[in-house]
Amino acid sequence: MSQTVAVTDSDFEEKVIKSKDPVLVDFWAPWCAPCMSVAPTLDELSNEYSGKVLIAKMNVDENANIPVNYGVRSIPYMALFKDGQIVDSIVGAVPKDQLVKMLDKTIAS
Repeated sequence: MSQTVAVTDSDFEEKVIKSKDPVLVDFWAPWCAPCMSVAPTLDELSNEYSGKVLIAKMNVDENANIPVNYGVRSIPYMALFKDGQIVDSIVGAVPKDQLVKMLDKTIAS
């Protein structure tokens, strides 16, 4: 059983940029209600895509550098990284099927 992984400014390169698998990074904060509403969906996806996609979470209150580097202005912001680059992204608490489409498209490519 997989689960979401916390990433920080200091380990972002190792866990996300250098990952051999695609990584969906959820930029979030504990005070963000839409972030909290999408969290259970991300946990489900972490289990469903175990071994195919890593689901990571970055608290923007505790990590300022990486969100600024990627121009994160609204949360939740979910960026899908493949081979160290953002290949797709979604802003806001979206339905699970939108995230599934994004992940499946990236896995298939």
